[in-house]
Amino acid sequence: MTSESPQQQIDEIVRRGPAGAFAVAGVATAIVVALYVLFYLFVYLPRGAVQ
Repeated sequence: MTSESPQQQIDEIVRRGPAGAFAVAGVATAIVVALYVLFYLFVYLPRGAVQ
């Protein structure tokens, strides 16, 4: 066990920064971009020019 107080542990976690939040945001953004590209390639392009 550690001899640090709960406040010291919280301060250490906050000092490390929101790495997990940035990771989740990055994965979510990558999924949205991938879905957009797939929609463009498999739905929009095959339709061709609409007159």
